[in-house]
Amino acid sequence: MGTEEQQTNRPVADPVIKQYREQISDNDVKILEALNKRIKLVQKLKQYKESQGLGFVDPRQEDWVLTYLSRSNQGPLSQEALREIYGSILEVVKREVARIEGEDEA
Repeated sequence: MGTEEQQTNRPVADPVIKQYREQISDNDVKILEALNKRIKLVQKLKQYKESQGLGFVDPRQEDWVLTYLSRSNQGPLSQEALREIYGSILEVVKREVARIEGEDEA
């Protein structure tokens, strides 16, 4: 393993490492906030579509989202990784919306 931190599980005193970790943690919180906002927006969209007699899942829209993001991706995230991550996000968001609506009905 090699580093003192990995061998002893003590925090590293290196200020550069600490700064990077803080930036990563801040970014992780932003990702989490964005995911929660996406779930809320998708839930509202689903409710609206249902009130209009429309189906919730639209594979063409999901394909459009993936294509749009692929074109917007400047890297270093690979296109394959982008599709994997957003495919997972789309599935998790649908599942979470269904879970929330199930809780609301209970």
